[in-house]
Amino acid sequence: DLGKVLLHPSFGELPQWAVVGDTFPVGCAFDESIVHHKYFDENPDHKNSTYNTKLGVYEEGCGLNNVLMSWGHDDYMYLVAKENKTTLPSAGLFIIRYHSFYPLHKSGAYSHLMNEEDRENLKWLHIFNKYDLYSKSKVRVDVEKVKPYYLSLINKYFPSKLRW
Repeated sequence: DLGKVLLHPSFGELPQWAVVGDTFPVGCAFDESIVHHKYFDENPDHKNSTYNTKLGVYEEGCGLNNVLMSWGHDDYMYLVAKENKTTLPSAGLFIIRYHSFYPLHKSGAYSHLMNEEDRENLKWLHIFNKYDLYSKSKVRVDVEKVKPYYLSLINKYFPSKLRW
């Protein structure tokens, strides 16, 4: 969720609707599992015959890396990680990029666009989800106690200075 820095004035002060929320593919039909999907009826893509089919501009099994997603904090942080040449494994990048893609990992929508690597990484995303949205503890973490552990992970997977 570090991509939510896009809300901050130093990072563009984007409106909340442009940063936070569920993500979904564009360039193909809007699935009914997308939150508030009924509002897509007013989107011109909804009536465009190129975009309003199950596959739209994509091919079955093309892989999610070849699918254009709606913009949000997930894609921003994914791009930051890639730009900074992170050494995170493929599953880590997949989790960063698609953890708000609820139509996929909650409803199975758009799975026809996935390739084999996506299917493997989705297993890790399902594990991650147990610790994401609505899973927060009421117990306060002693930040100073856990800080060395998390700094070691940051140092392992990211350069000391990030390009945002």
